[in-house]
Amino acid sequence: MTWLTWSVLSAFFAALTAILAKVGVAGVDANLATAIRTSVVVVFTWLIASGTRQSAGFQAFSGKTWLFLVLSGLATGLSWLCYFRALQAGQASRVAPIDKLSVVLVIVLGAAFLGERLTWSKGVGGLLIVAGAITIALE
Repeated sequence: MTWLTWSVLSAFFAALTAILAKVGVAGVDANLATAIRTSVVVVFTWLIASGTRQSAGFQAFSGKTWLFLVLSGLATGLSWLCYFRALQAGQASRVAPIDKLSVVLVIVLGAAFLGERLTWSKGVGGLLIVAGAITIALE
């Protein structure tokens, strides 16, 4: 499969996540709900990783790899905690578009720290995402 196919599948499952999580956090502690969800993700991904692991395994992981994967994991955890709190307090159809402002931040941070080109199409797309998020937030 191509990066585009994987990206579309990611968007589909992210949409399902918002709807299922909105129902799941009703009347419970958002942090505990996030912990349960995260535990499921951990078990599921370890099953996938162990079933598809290549022979090199952990030997291929450098110190830099470990550092950035741990930092990414911490950022993911903080994102999920905030997302579940937002879902508990607001409508999924309003929370999810604001959450997707992360796309705009990735465009900016990718250009600033990864040397990715900032093109007109990325700029216009980013501005449209911002306009859409603002429009939905103000409704």
